[in-house]
Amino acid sequence: MAVPRIVIVGGGFAGMETARRLERILKPAEAELRLVTPYAYQLYLPLLPHVASGILTPQSVAVPLRRLLHRTVIVPGGAVGIDPGAKAVVVRKINGETSVEHYDYLVLAPGSVTRQFDIPGVDQHAVGMKTLAEAAWVRDHVISQLDLASASSDPFERETRLQFVVVGGGYAGTETAAYLHHLTTAAVQRYPGLDPALIKWHLIDIAPRLMPELGERLGAKALAILERRGLNISLGVSVAEVTRNTVTFTDGRTLPCHTLIWTAGVAPSPLIATLDAETDRGRLIVRPDLTVPGLDGVLALGDAAAVPDLAKGDGAICPPTAQHAMRQGWTAAKNVAASLRGAPLTEYRHKDLGLVVDLGGVQAVSKPLGLELTGAPAQAVARGYHLGALRTVPARLRTLTNWTLNALASFDFVRIGFQAGRPATLKDFERTDAYLTPDLILSHTAQKSVS
Repeated sequence: MAVPRIVIVGGGFAGMETARRLERILKPAEAELRLVTPYAYQLYLPLLPHVASGILTPQSVAVPLRRLLHRTVIVPGGAVGIDPGAKAVVVRKINGETSVEHYDYLVLAPGSVTRQFDIPGVDQHAVGMKTLAEAAWVRDHVISQLDLASASSDPFERETRLQFVVVGGGYAGTETAAYLHHLTTAAVQRYPGLDPALIKWHLIDIAPRLMPELGERLGAKALAILERRGLNISLGVSVAEVTRNTVTFTDGRTLPCHTLIWTAGVAPSPLIATLDAETDRGRLIVRPDLTVPGLDGVLALGDAAAVPDLAKGDGAICPPTAQHAMRQGWTAAKNVAASLRGAPLTEYRHKDLGLVVDLGGVQAVSKPLGLELTGAPAQAVARGYHLGALRTVPARLRTLTNWTLNALASFDFVRIGFQAGRPATLKDFERTDAYLTPDLILSHTAQKSVS
């Protein structure tokens, strides 16, 4: 008799923690575990700005799943459709083949993609800070702008190359702008032909305050730190149009610019839209125990699920943060095991531990357990939290070593050569056009046998 098959979609915080905990809870004879993910690593997203600035190597924030998981079968591909009636997931493997993964229990943790708006040019000329490839590409691109400006004898060309725009005043955008500004400021010493006054970073957000989740005082402190460094911050402003070499704001300003980094929030994975299930702003509605109403054997968690925040109450939904995704993974594993064994399910409940924002050097703002910190104490808390959240000792050692080396030796400016190809777009990195229509999903699940 075949053992039940548990299919987990997504190798991020939520999916990886679900698989890891299931390996501990269940005996091999109790279930077969399969994890569908296009990348065989768990990406530590909060440190991507450090990769983009070159402080950390990509290996530091990409923890190999095969080091973490020992009996879970990793299916190398992306889930592009789900047929709950057939209890099947359509997978497009990394070699282009399409297969079907049948399940008895399905854990949906496909994460999120960069949120876009219907703004002319954004889809063609902006890149995000959501994937390891984007962070590496952005670093190469920024250094290439320094090289191109240094090589040019045209004053307007130099000005255009040295203007950089980051959209999004949340944690990702603020840290990205802070770290890349730090990189280009240090570059002045290595590019003697460049006028430091021409290097300008712009951080814009439609919200009236920077990182409002931090509270008014810490948000104002972060704003003051960045403005003192020389960043140009515009609040209550968005982007109206983007071309290959300009960015036009809603306040009428047009900047000559070749760099637009888009971090204006996240949207649930388009995979959720392939399901005929109720959503809340695109996130799959789930019960407090993470089960999806109307879908037998399906649980959902992480950025793609609207998980009730029982610790806050009043109908609150858990924010799409790593600390919630990790702990939801533990609850999902516990509940899948309970379902297999006929035991009662557990509701997810977690009181937020607080927020940390690393602004580079010794500057940070943090709010652990409601305690407001700035400066070196905040930085110690921020980096200590990140080290603790990395899931392997080698990743922690690499990260700590990279931080130490950068503090002692500063930045290097090595361009790998990504710019030799065509310009990259959000769609290239995040593959938001890969998902199937309901009819195509049914055609695959009707034809494919169990893989």
